Amino acid sequence: MPITDLLERNAKLYGNEVALVEINPEIKEEQRVTWKEYELIQPTSRSFYRRQITWGVFDEKANRVANMLRDRGIAKGQKCAILLMNCLEWLPIYFGIMKAGALAVPLNFRFTGEEIKYCLDASDADVLFFGPEFIGRLEDIAGHIKKTTLLYYVGDQCPSYAEDYYKQASNSSSAAPLVLIEDKDEGAIYFSSGTTGFPKPILLLHEALMQSAQMEAIHHRTTKQDNFLCIPPLYHTGAKMHWFGSLYTGSRAVILKGNSPQAILSAVSNEGCTIVWLLVPWAQDILAALDAGKIKKEDYKLDQWRLMHIGAQPVPPSLIKHWLEYFPNHKYDTNYGLSESTGPGCVHLGLDNVHKVGAIGIPGYHWKIKIVDENGNAVPQGEVGELCVKGRGVMVEYYKNPEATAEVLKKGWLFTGDMARQDEDGFIYLVDRKKDVIISGGENLYPVQIESFLAAHPKIHDVAVIGLSDKRLGEIAAAIIQVKEGMELTEQEVNQFCIDLPRYKRPRKIIFADVIRNGTGKIDKPALRRLYRGERLVEAQSKG
Repeated sequence: MPITDLLERNAKLYGNEVALVEINPEIKEEQRVTWKEYELIQPTSRSFYRRQITWGVFDEKANRVANMLRDRGIAKGQKCAILLMNCLEWLPIYFGIMKAGALAVPLNFRFTGEEIKYCLDASDADVLFFGPEFIGRLEDIAGHIKKTTLLYYVGDQCPSYAEDYYKQASNSSSAAPLVLIEDKDEGAIYFSSGTTGFPKPILLLHEALMQSAQMEAIHHRTTKQDNFLCIPPLYHTGAKMHWFGSLYTGSRAVILKGNSPQAILSAVSNEGCTIVWLLVPWAQDILAALDAGKIKKEDYKLDQWRLMHIGAQPVPPSLIKHWLEYFPNHKYDTNYGLSESTGPGCVHLGLDNVHKVGAIGIPGYHWKIKIVDENGNAVPQGEVGELCVKGRGVMVEYYKNPEATAEVLKKGWLFTGDMARQDEDGFIYLVDRKKDVIISGGENLYPVQIESFLAAHPKIHDVAVIGLSDKRLGEIAAAIIQVKEGMELTEQEVNQFCIDLPRYKRPRKIIFADVIRNGTGKIDKPALRRLYRGERLVEAQSKG
């Protein structure tokens, strides 16, 4: 059954029950209270930071979006992009697009204007839903977007070049659209990493989305009584597919617009959250705040919190050991996946395997794995090779890119580009990445993009970007810069030059040194990693 059927089922069975809650802790933070006081406050007095919708309203809003699109000529198979920060409107728009028979195309809210245009073109998007945070970026590329693109603005004070989403949706029918959707229909296009700079569009079927929802519920033993706290961005397959467990069971979820330790624990406490997915930095921040006494467990109601799981980057075993010192009754899981595998879970640790922390785990529900050598042959157990996965969640293709698809899809197996080994108990450990993509705080950084940007500096002769390990973010981007002969360049100048880069793409370490290249003229990144990983970096100094 298609993923949209789950929403319609929940609306029929649980129509008056709360489906989604949005919490914005940045609004009037000084009025936040401990759990003991929280129960005494009337609902109306906390509406300034809290919104909610029921399953019935959720489905109704999705129907209005679907009918709005159908009325404007959007047919089955067309693509509709979403460029929004996390908000209560996000998921009804996502499901409304799919209910219209169209494909939802979530976009990273950190994308520059150039990247937004690239993704709209690469996915053949005919519609873009965008929020107020992106007005400037849209204005920068307005003249380069195809004129037939429908632009729906989700916010107050709609710009002249767009249509008011709220007005158009409210004037559309709330009845279910008469569109036949089947398992094998295309459901979404997500963008993921690519070593050539821009991300690739990944085509997923409804069948893959449904597999992800069922798997999430099974892996984390989600029930109708659970309450999932969603913090990461919804454009990401990680956040979305973990929430699919709530969709599958008809249980409540909370969208938190903030990730401070206080915001997370307050949301868990006040909303009664039972499942929380964290990134490594957020878990570290919570532990640091507890260690320093900045927050105290007794100020929050946390007994119902049963599961903390982490994904998107390697997890230090020491972090989980420390976590269990504060939360000894928590179940723990880690999840491995790619957007090409419909997000997390093709490999997962499992709730009862905390003794194997450090591994990414065992094959997920309905998944198969193999570890192969350069010729595609399975390696002996314990030896290192490339991790390959196979299951219903594997993508159809890199959209309209048969060459790139053929590189990673072979006889139904997805070659992940990650090097791994399997121990005697069948648990898989990542060893290294074949690709050069840097994962920093759960976000993919593309070295080629950063290198190309820095190469435009008039004093830079050559540049290479590699990942260096970091306790908080997993990895950080380090730029090895070779200065032009006879010139001087300082770290301050480089940082100032990088102001035009999105903050998350800026190198966090600057190393002034010669860039090593191999015999064919390519940057020898393995040699650079051997040289700089594990060494204590000194403060960058000017070089002449």
